[in-house]
Amino acid sequence: MSVIFKDFGHRSKRLVIAALLSAGSVAGASAIDVGSTAPAFSLKAVRGTADSAALKGKIVYVDFWASWCVPCKQSFPWMNEMQAKYAERGLEVVAINVDAKQADADKFLAQIPAKFQVAFDAAGETPKKFGIKAMPSAVIVGGDGRVLNVHAGFRESDKAELEAAIVAALDGLKKR
Repeated sequence: MSVIFKDFGHRSKRLVIAALLSAGSVAGASAIDVGSTAPAFSLKAVRGTADSAALKGKIVYVDFWASWCVPCKQSFPWMNEMQAKYAERGLEVVAINVDAKQADADKFLAQIPAKFQVAFDAAGETPKKFGIKAMPSAVIVGGDGRVLNVHAGFRESDKAELEAAIVAALDGLKKR
């Protein structure tokens, strides 16, 4: 899966690739495995702090995104829909932005508002821990902190599969 770039010019693309490589997010990194324990995170967020410890017992859809990511513009309305549809069943969507400048993320959010928690990780430490290789990428974490699903990219055709994975996770949460 390749990272999708908005046309910022050749030099900017090289800088983004270098930043991802230095964060361990592209070459040489392995994506987190289903069944493994999800890495902990505590990040500055639009509303306070996004803290994985506070989300224990919920199904967490962790989405990694950037303002320059074209598919992210499609995933945000869908994540708003999922948060509204499944919040009462225990779903919590947390979108972690990896832009170097929060102002870029703020501009994106002014155009496409998020009705879920948005956190910021300009240093790229969290996607590095998760082994993220593409924007957007999502990890579904179970109530016990274990990884249930990993998905790179976002297309219209991914919606049904991702929603089915969320529903299956929520159904498993209910049985516990």
